[in-house]
Amino acid sequence: MTIVREDAPPLRTVYSPATPVSLGQTLRPLVRGHLDPTFRREGSGFWRTLRTPHGPATLHLTATSEGVEATAWGEGAEWAIEGVPQLLGEGDDWSGLDVSGNEFLADSLRRNQGLRLLRTRQVFEMMLVAVLEQKVTGVEARRAWRQLVTNYGDPAPGPAPEGMRVFPSADVWKLVPSWEWHRAGVGPQRSATIMRVTSVAASLERTLEHGRDGAAAAAKLRSVVGIGVWTAAETTQRSHGDADSPSVGDYHLPAVVGWALIGKPVDDDGMLELLEPWSGQRQRVMRLIEASGFRKPTFGPRMTIQDHRRH
Repeated sequence: MTIVREDAPPLRTVYSPATPVSLGQTLRPLVRGHLDPTFRREGSGFWRTLRTPHGPATLHLTATSEGVEATAWGEGAEWAIEGVPQLLGEGDDWSGLDVSGNEFLADSLRRNQGLRLLRTRQVFEMMLVAVLEQKVTGVEARRAWRQLVTNYGDPAPGPAPEGMRVFPSADVWKLVPSWEWHRAGVGPQRSATIMRVTSVAASLERTLEHGRDGAAAAAKLRSVVGIGVWTAAETTQRSHGDADSPSVGDYHLPAVVGWALIGKPVDDDGMLELLEPWSGQRQRVMRLIEASGFRKPTFGPRMTIQDHRRH
């Protein structure tokens, strides 16, 4: 293991992409509430902690006139710095996306020129987050994430904002006792799936060899019991930079897509039919809908927040 002194100087670089990148829009899929212990926005800068193959790291990103200034601390600082271009969309080619026939999408594309699909290169972390979000509300998932990472994560290296933590290693997740899952509101089915995911954490990272090909990666991710279409898609969108796989099985997304594109709600099959003209780039279309600021009508049933901790 590489030993890094606490007073070791940070690593810095400036990433100057050929076209402008919006940090806020590009990093948005990593936001898990304003109290997320692994991600913060303060002023004009973004803080992110990450567990790299070489150890914990803290990454700070800020937009400048020259590009994006990146600074990293910790044992994994070099890996974090090397990954900045991919994190901010390097290799994400939007040139083949034609939305000229849809006024709503064309307008969103014009107004969101800095939107890119990120690629974190962190499969285990992105999958664990997705499992926590299975069949629960966002409030429940964010609460569980915050509680577990705060309790079991490492302190963030460098001058990170107070309360930030680094995602725990697979070995640490394996040691979380049943009552802590219960206290965090994570039921037995999801905690059991997470235990299966931790047992294959290293092999999950090898799916990065498929590059941004989410379909090839998802086929291997779904070999883990408890990982279905939705969870695999939610993972590859963030870890691999998958430009296609929509989150089939989501409680809200089909209605959002339907209202945005044709003015009425649809189910999963209807969503896939609407997105078919952009097959291969459906995740880019989904992000354009999100970036547009569109919100579906608020009437209709809502998922009930369940408190598993009482049982």
